[in-house]
Amino acid sequence: MKMASFFMIVMVVTTMLLAEAQVSQAETCNPEQLSPCLGAITSSTPPSTTCCSKLKEQKPCLCGYLKDPSLKQYVSSPGARKVVSACGVPYPSC
Repeated sequence: MKMASFFMIVMVVTTMLLAEAQVSQAETCNPEQLSPCLGAITSSTPPSTTCCSKLKEQKPCLCGYLKDPSLKQYVSSPGARKVVSACGVPYPSC
């Protein structure tokens, strides 16, 4: 009986932690966080360290941005690919 109760508690805690992690990730996916990259995407200037830092933070979100019709044209543009490459972030293959 104690083992079953312990197992149930572990399962509940694990489920809560996973749910919190998913909510946390959803909160961090914000394309506006990539605004420091706009100049580098639209011109020939190299990306700033802030741009690269934000891009690396948003890396788990890039596939979602590519699937979003309102963002895809920007994320898949040649300028965006150039910035991703310059920042050392692999372009996502979703």
